[in-house]
Amino acid sequence: MKKNKIKKTPSRPTFLIIAGDGINCEKETKLAFQRSHAEAEIMHINDLLTSPARLFNFQGLAIPGGFSFGDELGSGQIMALKFKAVMNDLFQEYVAQRHPIIGICNGFQILVKMNLLPESGKKKRMFALAPNYGRQFIDRWVTLEVASNSICKWTEAIKGKKIRLPIRNGEGRVVFDKKWPSGPLYLAERGQIPLRYESKNSEVIDADSIAGVCDESGFILGMMPHPEAILLESHQHAIEDDILKSMVTYLQHS
Repeated sequence: MKKNKIKKTPSRPTFLIIAGDGINCEKETKLAFQRSHAEAEIMHINDLLTSPARLFNFQGLAIPGGFSFGDELGSGQIMALKFKAVMNDLFQEYVAQRHPIIGICNGFQILVKMNLLPESGKKKRMFALAPNYGRQFIDRWVTLEVASNSICKWTEAIKGKKIRLPIRNGEGRVVFDKKWPSGPLYLAERGQIPLRYESKNSEVIDADSIAGVCDESGFILGMMPHPEAILLESHQHAIEDDILKSMVTYLQHS
């Protein structure tokens, strides 16, 4: 099988932003990458599925938030099935080559249902994103703690910091399979929980505190808060050091 090769642009890394069928944050995500000194292109999901090898024209991939396919069959389920049905092998090759991938909100749900998080390639999912308590839609600002021991390349430049981001979702509650009760502690000790919601007792590691998870390589990040939603200085909690910029900096110096 002929291996696909990436076209590299060292000074400005290139990212593909998925759009279409209910995803609704692609323009903000593109602008956020551009403001982080990266090149970004928006592509409809159908265009990528028609020509899957185009994925390798980009150093990284972003799946933004929204309500893909109206959350039918569950948040992110249909888009995850489409990816797996049409380009699963190419996706696995892309992951194996350690291209950075980020899934934001609905994108996080998609990555989980593709079995790319928290450990890629597992036959059985031991981790999911469930409806919030009381089935409430949450729309508010949250404070996140960036783990000092994070292996996630997306947080390489901001380890140990606290950041403020908006969150808006109806199915963002992390749950683990009952057969894996030690899951939160296991991932935390391995540095795979780079983002946690701030709490009074930050030493407690539980599923409810998890805001973002990375895979064992550190190149795939899924997170519920929206880093693309604080683009301008006029925004209430705009930050200088952010998650997207951290990855761009990593790629520029790796």
